[in-house]
Amino acid sequence: MKRKVGLLGGTFNPPHLGHLVIAQQVLQKAGLDEIRFLPNQVPPHKKSDDTVSADQRLQMLEGAISGNPDFKIETIELQREGPSYTYDTIKELTNRDSEIEYSFIIGGDMIEYLPKWFRIDELMEMVHFIGVNRPAYSHETPYSIQFVKIPDLAISSSIIREAVKNNESIRYLVTDEVYRIIKEEKLYG
Repeated sequence: MKRKVGLLGGTFNPPHLGHLVIAQQVLQKAGLDEIRFLPNQVPPHKKSDDTVSADQRLQMLEGAISGNPDFKIETIELQREGPSYTYDTIKELTNRDSEIEYSFIIGGDMIEYLPKWFRIDELMEMVHFIGVNRPAYSHETPYSIQFVKIPDLAISSSIIREAVKNNESIRYLVTDEVYRIIKEEKLYG
């Protein structure tokens, strides 16, 4: 029987409690064996923010998931130059390990954006999509995806970056370890 692994992609700039809630809820409700956080190098739909390095984002992500044996990090996209397309990632992962059944986890914002994804029709044949609700977004799509209802949390990395920039508290929006790294490294200030 194939191992069921959920992939949660993002910039994780910084990783926050919303990411962890999504991962834990999907792990349990979709009956997965493991969640792999998939930090990307350059997402095709966002501008690059080079004020925080990939190594710093990875360090924060490692801190965020420490203590949960069901959470791992997959660095395949950080090892690749240029834009990170899910199609290329899934193709490489399934070629590398055919004993794993991958699911790709997306929020409401990406559910709406699915028709614009690179090679989406081929990608739909390669991987199972799991969508989760996100405040202010619908989960309407012409594509067949599994929907998992999670608690609504309106936490975003951009809100956290803005709060740090304005010298506002981010405590309880990120884990203690991520909070420590942001403070010690003087990130986003």
